[in-house]
Amino acid sequence: MNRADLQATVLRALASVAPEADTAALDPKKPIREELDIDSMDFLNFVVALHAALGVDVPERDYAKLATLDSCVNYLSAQTRRA
Repeated sequence: MNRADLQATVLRALASVAPEADTAALDPKKPIREELDIDSMDFLNFVVALHAALGVDVPERDYAKLATLDSCVNYLSAQTRRA
């Protein structure tokens, strides 16, 4: 899966937990939780949505690696290459 596909998957997962948010306007370098004003439960639902879409397990110790859109795509890119 290429970076554009991963980014689209991340944005779909975010839209599933924050349907009112304009995910297309996200700054890829700013923290997702702050940009979308999502709480910890929404973030966990986001991680679950990523797992459902990509089959990637994200351990709690790696949650910080999903902080921004760019870091999320980087992390998922590395994880999907390993699989």
